Amino acid sequence: MAVFAALHLWIKELNVENTQQSRRAFLAQTGKITTACAVIGLTGGVAHAAEPTAARGEAPSTAAPLTARHYLLSNVRLEDGFEYDGDTVIGTRTALYTLEINDGKIAAIHPANAQLDATLPRYQANGLLLLPAMRDMHIHLDKTFYGGPWQAPRPRQGKTIMDMIALEQKLIPTLLPTSQQRAEGLIALLQSKGSSVARSHCNIDPVSGLKSLEHLQRALEKHRDDFSCEIVAFPQHGLLHSKVDGLMREAMQMGVQYVGGLDPTNVDGAMEKSLDAMFQIALDSGKGVDIHLHETSPAGVAAIDYMIASVEKNPALRGKVTISHAFALTTLSPGKLAETATRLAAQQITIASTVPIGSLMMPLPQLSEKGVFVMTGTDSVIDHWSPFGSGDMLEKANLYAQLYRGSDEYHLSRAMAIATGNVLPLNDAGQRVWPQVGDDAGFVLVHASCSAEAVARLPPRSATFHQGRLVYGSLNKA
Repeated sequence: MAVFAALHLWIKELNVENTQQSRRAFLAQTGKITTACAVIGLTGGVAHAAEPTAARGEAPSTAAPLTARHYLLSNVRLEDGFEYDGDTVIGTRTALYTLEINDGKIAAIHPANAQLDATLPRYQANGLLLLPAMRDMHIHLDKTFYGGPWQAPRPRQGKTIMDMIALEQKLIPTLLPTSQQRAEGLIALLQSKGSSVARSHCNIDPVSGLKSLEHLQRALEKHRDDFSCEIVAFPQHGLLHSKVDGLMREAMQMGVQYVGGLDPTNVDGAMEKSLDAMFQIALDSGKGVDIHLHETSPAGVAAIDYMIASVEKNPALRGKVTISHAFALTTLSPGKLAETATRLAAQQITIASTVPIGSLMMPLPQLSEKGVFVMTGTDSVIDHWSPFGSGDMLEKANLYAQLYRGSDEYHLSRAMAIATGNVLPLNDAGQRVWPQVGDDAGFVLVHASCSAEAVARLPPRSATFHQGRLVYGSLNKA
C-alpha cells in the first residue's frame, strides 16, 4: 500500500505542476509514470481513456454524470507557444491550468495551483490536452448501414450516378424503419471522435418524401442539448429530374437551414435551370445553399462560374453558399484557379471537401491562401456509396497533413484547422488564441502533448464537451 500511496502522491504533484512544459518533457514524465505503473502491476492507469468499443458498429457514450452548469476542470493542458531552433518551430510549450465553466462558456482560465471557490464541483483532467471541438461539416446521418449487420456496397464499376439513384430508390424503403435509431448511433460515433457540431445532408426524394427528414429531426431533438447539427435538404435524385421543388419548399418550412442540389448537368440535364431553381428556393425562404458538385471539367467548371455569378447578382446569397466536393477545381490551370478562388472568397462561398485521395488532388491550400473558407466532413460512414468512413475529423486533419502540409511540428499543428472550423490553440506566430474567456465550452480532451502529436498520432478521444456538457467519456471528481 505504501508503494501505491507514494505513486499517487508523485502523480498528483506532477499533475498540478504549473511550470511550462515542452512536448519532450511531457513525454519523458508520462513515460516514467507508465514504467512505474508497470512495476507494481498497474496498466493504463494514468489519464488514459479506453477506446470506445463498437457493438454492431455502435460507439456508446460512457459519459459520467456531470450535471453542474458551473464547475471547475482541473489540470487541463493548454498550449502556450512554440519552441524554436533559430526560425524553425521544433516543439510546443504547454502548461497546466484550471478552467472554470459556467452556463456553457469558459468563464475563467486559472493557474493550476490557484485557490478557487471550494463550493464549486471540480473534475480532474489529469493533464490531458485540450483541443477545440471537431466539426463534421458534410455527413449523411439519414441513410446508413451503420448500426446494422455488415453490408458492403455493390460494385460500382461501369455504374453511372443515375444507376446509383435507381439502386437507392429500391434501398430507401428498407432503411427508413431504422433511420432514426441509426442516426442516433452515428451521432454517438461522432461524439466519441470529438465532434459535437455537424452539417447533415438529408434526402428529399419521391420515394421517402419528407420521412427521412422527419426521422432525422427526431434523432436530433433527442440530442438537442449535446449535439448541434444543421440540415441540408438534399435532392439526391435530382432537383429537376425527380420533380421535388414542392417537397424542398416544404422542407424549408420544417426548419431546414440549407437548400441542397446535385450535379445540375449530369443529373438534371439543364445546368442553368437547375441552379436557378435551387437559388430561387433559397431566396424565397431566406435559407443558405449547399450543393453536391461532383462534375469535373467542363460541366463542373461552368457550374462553379455560374454559381459565383449568381451570388454576385444576388447579394442576399453572399456568405450563405457552400459547394461540396467541387472536383472541377482540380482541372483548372494555376491562373484560372487563382482567379476562381479570388471570386469565391469575395462572395464568401465556402468549400466542403472530404480531402479525397487518388487521382483528384483538391487544391485546398491554394483556396485557403486566397481566403476561401475550407471545411471537411465524413460524407458516408458506411452505406451503399462507401464503407470507409470513420466519423473522425482529426483523421481528416492527419490526411490533410500528409497530402499538403508535411510532417514538421508547425505544419502538423496548422493542419488541424480543417477539422475545427479554423479554430487553433496557437496562431501562426505561436500566441495562444484559444481558449479565451467567453468562448463556448466545446472541446475535446486527448492523451497527447500538443496539437502536432494529436494530428500525427490520432490518440483516442478521452472526453468530448458541448456547451459545457460532458457528452462523451468520463472524468473523476478532483
